[in-house]
Amino acid sequence: MISSSFPIVAYLYWMSLLVVTTGSLVFAILAFRRQKPQFAAVSGGALAAALMIAALPSPGGATVSGVLLGMVALGLAVVGGGPAALLALRLATNNSVPQGQHGGILVDNGGAPVTPEPGRASGVDAGAPDAPDAPDATGVPDGEGTVGTHGTFVHEVLRGGLMIGILERLAVAGAILAGFPEAIAVVVAIKGVGRFTELATAEARERFIIGTLASLIWACACAALVQIALT
Repeated sequence: MISSSFPIVAYLYWMSLLVVTTGSLVFAILAFRRQKPQFAAVSGGALAAALMIAALPSPGGATVSGVLLGMVALGLAVVGGGPAALLALRLATNNSVPQGQHGGILVDNGGAPVTPEPGRASGVDAGAPDAPDAPDATGVPDGEGTVGTHGTFVHEVLRGGLMIGILERLAVAGAILAGFPEAIAVVVAIKGVGRFTELATAEARERFIIGTLASLIWACACAALVQIALT
């Protein structure tokens, strides 16, 4: 009786694990496309549930199921880490820092006033009020390299965070799944060196630290899900 029920237990274990992990991936994709933090929170809850299921004693039978789980978890690590990092940043900063056009944030040059060029107001030609980098109704410029409402030069830092985050999570999750977690230190070092010159302001440092930690934790959790299930 025990031997006949063993395949059923293994089937239920891996099926429930795959379904919950896939559900987390679906909500992560929705959060990525629609930019809604509610979907990111649901995806995080589903990932936590998958980790709890994986912590149960594994009944074996992981030849095909383990490969499928690894593929789904890797996709979840890459896609879901971005919304998770944005959710963490929103909770930490309450959207107090204006966003740039290229995935970064807008900061000033430390408060030093800048005199606009003749014929320009707030970084926009006087005769072209509908220019792409014109300030919005709140007075925050949409483009980079413009003059803010208080005469400070506004520029965008931490550009390209979306693509960098995708590559970062892919490398971290792949390194853990391949049994080489030491590569995480290399990834963090490369990112830190590449961003070092952009961390002059407190806003940039805060966003860099929170976003990087949230992204790494998410990728590590997705990779750990596979490792725990297989052991």
